[in-house]
Amino acid sequence: MKLNYRLRLFLYVALPTTLFTLSVFFIEQNREKKFKTKAIEEKLDAYTNIVQKSINNQPVENYTKLLQILDSILPQNLRLSIIEPGGKVIFDNDVSGWDNLENHLNRPEIVSAQKNKTGTDIRTSLSTNKKYLYYAKNDGNLFVRVALPYDIQLQQFFKTDNVFLYVIILLFLTVLLILNKISNNFSKSIIELRDFALAPKKNTPFSFPKNEIGEIGREIAINYTALRKSKEKIELEQEKLLLHIHNSQEGICFFSQHKTAEFHNGLFLQFIHNITDKTSADTSTIFSDKTFIELQHFLENAKSPFKEYHLSKQGKTFSIRIVMFEDGSFEVIMNDISKQEKIKELKQQMISNIAHELRTPVTGISGYLETILEKPLDDETKQHFIRQAFNQTKVLTELLQDMSLINKLDEAGYSLKKEEFNLFLFFEKIWKEYSYILKENNAKLVFSIPENTMINANESLVHSIFRNLIDNAIRYAGKDIDISISIYKTDAEFYYFSFYDTGKGIKDEKHLTRIFERFYRVDEGRARSVGGSGLGLSIVKNAVLIHGGSILVKNRKEGGLEFLFHLRK
Repeated sequence: MKLNYRLRLFLYVALPTTLFTLSVFFIEQNREKKFKTKAIEEKLDAYTNIVQKSINNQPVENYTKLLQILDSILPQNLRLSIIEPGGKVIFDNDVSGWDNLENHLNRPEIVSAQKNKTGTDIRTSLSTNKKYLYYAKNDGNLFVRVALPYDIQLQQFFKTDNVFLYVIILLFLTVLLILNKISNNFSKSIIELRDFALAPKKNTPFSFPKNEIGEIGREIAINYTALRKSKEKIELEQEKLLLHIHNSQEGICFFSQHKTAEFHNGLFLQFIHNITDKTSADTSTIFSDKTFIELQHFLENAKSPFKEYHLSKQGKTFSIRIVMFEDGSFEVIMNDISKQEKIKELKQQMISNIAHELRTPVTGISGYLETILEKPLDDETKQHFIRQAFNQTKVLTELLQDMSLINKLDEAGYSLKKEEFNLFLFFEKIWKEYSYILKENNAKLVFSIPENTMINANESLVHSIFRNLIDNAIRYAGKDIDISISIYKTDAEFYYFSFYDTGKGIKDEKHLTRIFERFYRVDEGRARSVGGSGLGLSIVKNAVLIHGGSILVKNRKEGGLEFLFHLRK
């Protein structure tokens, strides 16, 4: 059974106090007994001295008469014995046949008197069968032994005084009560401190006694409350940080100054596996693998608290950042920036392509106008040059419009407003819009769409899909072609469209996978001659994606290109 603190404290003090009290009591009892024993021994010694003086220098035959005379002087209950050095009893006033008694040399009091001149013993006499207090004295010639019956009177004499015992008990109880009160008060303060320590867990109120420990407890409570609030705030911030790290798109690992990983997210190990191509790699791999030699060199010779560099591996580009802390610990952050680098490269390429695409019409316009301004031309030639310059401005305008549209698709394509409209009526408008151009190129446009076909879409974007496909077919498929638009399949979610022409198609099929790229041209020279911004099919693909579909292109067996795509209803 586990004792509480108050009881343990009480026992710790009460047990030594009890032992001390008992020790005092027993020592006092022993001293009192010795004192009374000595008093009796002195009295008995006086009797032996009287006897020794009476028989000193007297013949043995006179002993009996002399001792009989002394019997009237000595106490009546006093037993007197005279024993020779050899142990023979030559007188005993309490035994009639004393001359026949056995040798007394081995009696304890006689043995002690032989060694110390005096000896005492309490025992039952073998001669009288009575219990005596014996006292023997050795004068060198004889042993004089006296004995008092060990009766109630003598026992009462040796009995200790109970007053001292009562005083001791009273003092002991008083001390125990005081100790109990002190332990109660002290343990109460300790218990309050304990309850306070447990209060945050048990959510119980607490108070402190009005003493020194109570003052300490109150100060501890104030400091503890402040510390707990700080701890809760730190834990909340730490939880936020860990959640951020776990959900971060960067691989992060914190290392101690001894290069031991203290915390890392899963992406950190994934990046190490990608970079080293080792499935068994762990966080320590960055300190041994040669791929991370630049990181290792920085850690060995760090002259600044920060370093960032790029690492290309497995066809990807990774950003590696190291941040050193004041205590020697550090963090390593890895990030796959392949996409950003690709976007950066694409932007640079796009800017280059835009500049290239703009250069042709701008150069043409500039050339025609310069010729008109600097050279004498007839009216017909001037009109021809002005018309050519105007056509180039149309190319330039188309390019700018397509660039604006594709930028709009990139930035906010999925948020464009959609509304329901009739596809059959929509294609009738397109047919009317292209009737003149089709006639000019001896081309035919046929669409096979049910009359009540409704779609929820952005009409402007859907128009750009078919406008660019038709323009592309007229420009590149050649003259005397047929263009067909049809819905070849429907389901609960999508309309599936087929758009094909009967033109030349693309002979080298390696171009089929790239014609949706921005500014990509199958035949650069021919494309320049027929115009176009180089963005048409890229606009088509993005518009289809925004409407939840996908698109592919193939060469038809019968000739020409076929685009297969689907749009959400």
